[in-house]
Amino acid sequence: MPNESWKSSTEMATTSAGEPMDTAEFAFTENGPWAVSRQELEWARGIDTLRSIIAGQVPSLVTRRSLPPFSRSVVVGFHLGGALAKWAAFDRRHGGSRSRAGLSSRLRRAAEHLGPTYIKLGQIISSGEGLFPTELVEEFKACRDQVPPESFDVVRSIVESDLDAPIEQIFSEFERVPLASASIAQVHRARLTTGEEVVVKVQRPTIRSQVKADLSIMSWLAPLLVGRIPVSALANPPALVELFAATISEELDFRIEAANMLDMAASFTELGQRGVIVPRPHPKLVTRRVLVMERLHGIAFDDLESMHEAGIDTHEIIRVGMRAFTEGCMVHGMFHGDLHGGNLFILNDGRIALLDFGITARMTEQQRLAFLRLMISGAGSDVTGQLAALRDLGALPPDTDLAEVIRDLGLDKEPIDPTKLTQQQLVAELQKIIKSLLGMGARLPKVLMLYVKNLVFLDGAIAKLAPDLDLLSEVAELSMYLSMTHGERLAAEVGVSAADFTVDREDLRRNAGIDIPEGTPLTYKDLRKRREIIRRRLG
Repeated sequence: MPNESWKSSTEMATTSAGEPMDTAEFAFTENGPWAVSRQELEWARGIDTLRSIIAGQVPSLVTRRSLPPFSRSVVVGFHLGGALAKWAAFDRRHGGSRSRAGLSSRLRRAAEHLGPTYIKLGQIISSGEGLFPTELVEEFKACRDQVPPESFDVVRSIVESDLDAPIEQIFSEFERVPLASASIAQVHRARLTTGEEVVVKVQRPTIRSQVKADLSIMSWLAPLLVGRIPVSALANPPALVELFAATISEELDFRIEAANMLDMAASFTELGQRGVIVPRPHPKLVTRRVLVMERLHGIAFDDLESMHEAGIDTHEIIRVGMRAFTEGCMVHGMFHGDLHGGNLFILNDGRIALLDFGITARMTEQQRLAFLRLMISGAGSDVTGQLAALRDLGALPPDTDLAEVIRDLGLDKEPIDPTKLTQQQLVAELQKIIKSLLGMGARLPKVLMLYVKNLVFLDGAIAKLAPDLDLLSEVAELSMYLSMTHGERLAAEVGVSAADFTVDREDLRRNAGIDIPEGTPLTYKDLRKRREIIRRRLG
């Protein structure tokens, strides 16, 4: 950032109505502190090339070497090895949930000792309800936003080095205590010398070298863990390490995050999703390690009381979130990849403010079309179509015999309501499915895992904001909206009829094997009761 040319970026171009010119292109606030024009963003030049370079480096990061870095290996071995040894000595013999809980607790404490990389991995696991054992997910939720912050002297050094100026020359105020401190970075409230309120995201100084060393160790350990400990059987450790490497690599360059903010804001606008807002990145003050962005104000996602006092319709928040997420996936093949309560809040007018775009899922055109086919075949209960789409998304090997998969998993039979099975039947059914999937080389590709993680978050959001919402009716209405808005275009892309995008609530009920009378609402409260039955039977 040579001289003080960044100050000119705060001179805002406005429409005749007094709104910033950038609101026509981006889902930004109407009273923004500056206007953003893609053509003037020096930090965004060559961003696609940068993404390609980073993606190309992932295979080398996870290639298993004969020996990982020695000094770091000793530290990791001490903490992880100690956790496993104590579990084997004290918890393993109890079996079942108690054994998994003991191991999960010991692994979480080991991750905290090992620092940011392992805490970040723990945070990803903590969002994986349904993908990882419940005990592991619950234990790793304690890792969220609990990383000790760097000292202000370190923060000052990074900011001044990257922005090429004394901190006082750029900021009239800069809070020394961070607003939040996470594994990759920490964020501080500040005010520019030109008067605008901002948030400054600052990367930890040694995180890049530490991530590289830790990925080397993880890739060396992962194959040794397959099938050896209860929390790894479903996780497929080598695939998890590869996914983690692909995810965290992009997070280490804030220019990519800022570009993600613009792309997502443009996507919301093109889709007419004005119920979601993205903060503006600063046109000049963005580097690999520093990201200055507009500061937004609103209500914390878990502050239900304040939402009700402000007259906000929490049911509408869920509808807007579901529509924005699903529509972005299907039309643009792009979505926020790390939804959780700390990454969003609610503006006083009820709109959703999305934060932290370090993890943003981007599908290739082939993946997006496969995802469309997955949605259509799922709505129509076309099992072969669903498996073919999953194969094309990378969840199954390209040469998979789909007919054999259908036979092995019993997918040619009527859906079974799991609440009607005994404990022995349910456990046996799950063990059979897991064994078959692992045997055929099934894995969870990055895009699909991030999608499922977001579904898990939306599930929890419904529980908090709209537990009495009729889920079947809402999904049916969402499918009708997508069919009416994009049906002809999407149908042409995958060679089906626009009507195939529409599904009614009774089709959903039957296809999912939900044994309730026709026309009966299925609320989150009902769903929770069903899950509790399944959880108890699984022990």
